[in-house]
Amino acid sequence: MNLNLKEVFQPKLFGLFKKGRYNGKTFTSDLIAGIIVGIIALPLAIAFGIASGVTPQQGLITAIVAGFLISFFGGSNFLIGGPTGAFIVIVAGIVGQYGMQGLIIATIMAGVFLVVMGVCKMGVIFKFIPYPIVVGFTSGIALTIFSTQMKDFFGLPLDLQVPAGFIPQWACYFQNIGNINWVEFVMSLVCLVICFSWGKVTKKVPGSLIALIVGTAASVLLSKFAGIEFATIGSKFPELANGLPMPKPVAPEFDYETLKGLVSPAFTIAILCAIESLLAAMVADGATGKHHNANTELIGQGIANIVTPLFGGIPATGALARTMASINNGGKTPVTGIIHAVVLLLIYLFLMPYAVYIPLSCLAAILVQVAYNMSEWRTFKYLLRGDRSDVAVLLITFFLTVIVDLTVAIEVGVVLAIVLFVRRVMQTSEISALEGHRIAATEDDEAASMENTDRLDIPEGVEVYEINGPFFFGLASRFEELEQMKKPGTKVRIIRMRKVPFVDSTGINNLRNLCERTRKRGVTVILSGVTEKVQASLVKFGVDKEIGAENIFPHIVPALAKATELVRK
Repeated sequence: MNLNLKEVFQPKLFGLFKKGRYNGKTFTSDLIAGIIVGIIALPLAIAFGIASGVTPQQGLITAIVAGFLISFFGGSNFLIGGPTGAFIVIVAGIVGQYGMQGLIIATIMAGVFLVVMGVCKMGVIFKFIPYPIVVGFTSGIALTIFSTQMKDFFGLPLDLQVPAGFIPQWACYFQNIGNINWVEFVMSLVCLVICFSWGKVTKKVPGSLIALIVGTAASVLLSKFAGIEFATIGSKFPELANGLPMPKPVAPEFDYETLKGLVSPAFTIAILCAIESLLAAMVADGATGKHHNANTELIGQGIANIVTPLFGGIPATGALARTMASINNGGKTPVTGIIHAVVLLLIYLFLMPYAVYIPLSCLAAILVQVAYNMSEWRTFKYLLRGDRSDVAVLLITFFLTVIVDLTVAIEVGVVLAIVLFVRRVMQTSEISALEGHRIAATEDDEAASMENTDRLDIPEGVEVYEINGPFFFGLASRFEELEQMKKPGTKVRIIRMRKVPFVDSTGINNLRNLCERTRKRGVTVILSGVTEKVQASLVKFGVDKEIGAENIFPHIVPALAKATELVRK
């Protein structure tokens, strides 16, 4: 593999200024879009931070640092990076088991994995992940996020320890149903209604921001004039009352056992990051007519996830909702993402002390809306109409994500993607027997369909089999069946390979075994229609010598002539 770094790492921002296409008009569009997207990202960054089991400032730091780096080094003109709902489950699990040090290490490892994927040109691979697997992941994550927010949504006591699993969580909720704080529940409902209905008023300002402002104002006023207290960010994180400290780079401490235990979670983060960012980039391309560089994007995401945790941040990736908000508000280049990060930095420096007044019930309502938008329930319902294999994959990934563990779901999902790919390729590859028929004297399918094409007879004692499609490990069992199909009196077996685009090492091994077994039974194997690529593979593995170069032909006519000669001997 040619690992030319200049070929795989071409950030869109760098090329933008080299070509001199950037001007004041474009900057104005990027500035407006960046300010709007920065405001949109504020409540989400805070909510994602708290829901992930870390502090609100860590969510905001992630949006600032990662948002800047993803736009600076990324391969898309439009992608806006930051913390997303997809990471809530895995981050909360890592923090619960390994603490913040473990999360920092896992995120850095995931960043390294992403850089390696990009350098090795693996960006295109993620385009082939079956859609049911992606929907299964996202829908499962959405339901999990919804479940984790019910404690704050119903105003259950802050000191209530809610289990991690989906089923134990709901068992806990039902056991504490008598402890619901109806005032906080009403606050959640009001904020949720604002989140969903504000778009009918205007789409320029997100409903989540309005809900944040209304909820915070109501919390402060009701506390001051009516004595009604709400659970707030300040009550959950009292240390924030003294203001937010500036983030300082930290060096994580680790040992071999910790690294070994974090490989699987880090791989999960990397796969989630790659899938979500590249899907968002593809959607952005469809909306704008532009094209992203998948490998550069993976490297950019990797750099962001290596650097961000050093400042206390959490995993980050491209965010589809914020990306589309940028496009809809006029964002044209990666400068939009950089401006969005600067806006969040200014908010962090001057406005975040007021975040202690934000009620947790309001943030829970915002995350319930996020979960609803992530759920893709209409797509989920639509996919249930598909064939049984797609439905099975969809349900397996969904229930594994919800009931078992996201890491397990990712690992099983990757295996399922491979199995589905092999199955699909196997369905395009087949071996058919042509004996007893007159066959076309041409290797050209189009010419073979013409009426004036000559037809050749298959002489007695000759069998002709045709392989249609890639000759790879998926055909192993079928090739073994072919070897058992020899009829009495057969002296020559022609294997027509005109429709075989490539042959892998397993196919070569099967071909060698077939030739050896048939030779012991007194049958000669002749290959017909062998392309240059397949011929090169045969020569590379020395199969041409085993079969005999005189028994390998590029065309069926000389192959049949050779077979006739051998039969008559």
